[in-house]
Amino acid sequence: MESFEQLAEKYSPMIHAIINKLHIYKNKQEFYQVGLIALWEAQRNFQPEKGAFASYAYSFIKGRMLTELSNSRKWEEATSTLLVETNAGFSEFPANDEPFEKEILLSYCKTLTSKQKFWVIATFYDGLTTKEIAHKASVSESAVKKWKKGALEKLKQQFNPETKTEIKNSRGNRF
Repeated sequence: MESFEQLAEKYSPMIHAIINKLHIYKNKQEFYQVGLIALWEAQRNFQPEKGAFASYAYSFIKGRMLTELSNSRKWEEATSTLLVETNAGFSEFPANDEPFEKEILLSYCKTLTSKQKFWVIATFYDGLTTKEIAHKASVSESAVKKWKKGALEKLKQQFNPETKTEIKNSRGNRF
């Protein structure tokens, strides 16, 4: 039986071919590592009586890369509107037609976590429901409700308790 190093050298062109076939252009080295891990797992799980190793390895590696692509896409979609902490210590949002409104909204969110800020922006700027936010962030509705509860508690502490300001989202729902 070949050592994994020999196997990796032998199947390296196959891994690169799969990366090219799937049109992966970002994070190629990460996907190459995913391919190596999949090759190692394929070697461990291979049953010779079921067919040739090369075809098994190809489908196993390609399947893992497709799964990783899907997970990466979901993560990018979920975090595309999340605040990004920069080295300068301030937060930014991706470009939008109305950045000033977001900036004002964010000025109230300095004490919030990134998830709580995500909830605030998604609720009050984008007008999304809890269910829609959960879908967008690929999390459960109960997770979004926890973000909401924490955000509202922190926001209430920032305002004078004597002020009876109602907080509403763009759909007119009170919180």
